[in-house]
Amino acid sequence: MPQTPGERAFPLPSAIGAVPGAEGWEEMYPYFSRFRPEDDGRFWFYNSMHFPEVVPAFDGLTSEIPYTAIGANTARLFSFPTTLGIEYRIVNGRVYITANPVTDPAQVEARLTDFQERAGHYYANWDRLYDGWQRRIEALIAEIEGVEVPVLGELDDLSVVTGSRGYASNHLLREEFHRCIDLYSKMWHHHTEFLMLGYGAYVVFFDFCRTAFPEIGDQTVARMVAGMDVTMYWPDDELKKLAALAVELDLADLFVEGSDPDKVLGGLGERGEAGRRWLAALEEAKDPWFNVSVGDGFYHHHLSWADDLTVPFAALPRYVEQIRAGADLTRPTERLAQERERIADEHRALLGSDDERAAFDQMLGLCRQVFPYIESHKFYCEHWFTTRFFQKIRAFGRLLADRGVLADADDVFHLRHLEVEDALADVQLAWASGGTEHGAAHWRPIVARRKEIVAALAGWSPPPALGPVPEAMNDPAVQMLWGVTDETIATWLGADDQDEDTVRGYAASPGVVEGVARVLMSVNDIGAIREGEVLVCPVTAPSWGPVFGKIAAAVSDIGGTMSHAAIVAREYGMPAVVGTGQATATIRTGDRVRVDGDRGLVTVLR
Repeated sequence: MPQTPGERAFPLPSAIGAVPGAEGWEEMYPYFSRFRPEDDGRFWFYNSMHFPEVVPAFDGLTSEIPYTAIGANTARLFSFPTTLGIEYRIVNGRVYITANPVTDPAQVEARLTDFQERAGHYYANWDRLYDGWQRRIEALIAEIEGVEVPVLGELDDLSVVTGSRGYASNHLLREEFHRCIDLYSKMWHHHTEFLMLGYGAYVVFFDFCRTAFPEIGDQTVARMVAGMDVTMYWPDDELKKLAALAVELDLADLFVEGSDPDKVLGGLGERGEAGRRWLAALEEAKDPWFNVSVGDGFYHHHLSWADDLTVPFAALPRYVEQIRAGADLTRPTERLAQERERIADEHRALLGSDDERAAFDQMLGLCRQVFPYIESHKFYCEHWFTTRFFQKIRAFGRLLADRGVLADADDVFHLRHLEVEDALADVQLAWASGGTEHGAAHWRPIVARRKEIVAALAGWSPPPALGPVPEAMNDPAVQMLWGVTDETIATWLGADDQDEDTVRGYAASPGVVEGVARVLMSVNDIGAIREGEVLVCPVTAPSWGPVFGKIAAAVSDIGGTMSHAAIVAREYGMPAVVGTGQATATIRTGDRVRVDGDRGLVTVLR
């Protein structure tokens, strides 16, 4: 679609130029993930919520499989009336997405009939089906934990012969690797089985409220379902227990702001029985609660707390100090629950008929029933399962490094999963024949080049959107999750009324505070946050919960009122503004800022 000269518009996908030093980046991703000429006629936005960094070759699977599952559940299983699935493209290592709407009224009506029958079955049996989901996802986690990379010794164990197994251990190389990929795909289908229905229930309630109460704010609707106890916050609760134990055992002096985790662990080892008790409690808490990554489960290098103790140990000093001072560290769940009832009662009273009040109560009741899944699933899916998944892939990388095919275990993540299979076949053949693997000469130069490409692409500033500006951005799911609205698009384009000292976004969580900004562009820098600072970042992850206990407010470039950043902020009772589009470009570390979570404003105080 050609653009009028002088028209404010986003770059067309076909106009995105090559990044110097990153020539050949396309080979890192499958052919179907690349932009095609016809894509110039569609609006795409950068999914920096889930993919805030360059995607390494193997990690491309974390967009391919999720969008496969999301679309299948939305379009083919439950038949959502007004939307199909999400298409994605990768350009210069960044993931852009667009939703495929259903616009034909006759098709919408036909799909609605199917949706009511299919989704209605889940809504009517939610608790029973959710219990079944819990068992299935825990079984999948057990399966991925049970994957074993075979040991290829000089001879297979004698038991392989005496037990008449019928196949040698090299066969298991690809079988177990395939098993990892297949389990990851199945996990994502289970992930979205309930998730889209949960969002669907909220969208219906949200639309009802906006029609019945034209002046209502998005945050007010969201607060009617706040104050839920969800699994994603339990890892943080485990940290608070560890902090309490440190005080009880007179170990508090070891937990000092900015201390290196290894130094703290070393100090504990020197504190006799008390230190041993605390370390034993830490090991017990790790499985499963430390299987949360510092990101959102889409990059292999976003390590779990168990793999990198930086995040939990950044939170422990403050928790220890608060417990010593007699502070109550529980989240304000009861206060939020009282607040949600007050807001619901006030708005119910404004409705004009018993039928409207009954509909309001039914929709709100369903939202509250399904909402815990929207957050709880993340611990099991994006974190616990995915942590194990990446650990298993890394173990295959270690085998390839031990066999000389790769230089380092983590180099496996610079190969596409189909290329990893080729490398494993090389090992299978070499072990079977008594020959030598040929992979070192083939794969090591490719890995080295891809590392150079990723480094070059990291310096590229991706446009927030591509393609023609839509007439109206009215997809409620896109608004609530990513915060992409007409106003957001205007900000991205450079709205005429923009104030260089003011950033506008979604009023995600109420309250007004002032503080010193800490701008973090990478989740790996989360340990740099200090007490009382205002966190400014592209996007937060639910696993940052412990950090929310020490910051004064949160501000993000991406996200809507039902994004995880917004939900976490409300549950921790702190002001937040999300979906600003440009906070990290406008605010600098050290700036003093005022965060107005009631109006969605962030002001740099000069």
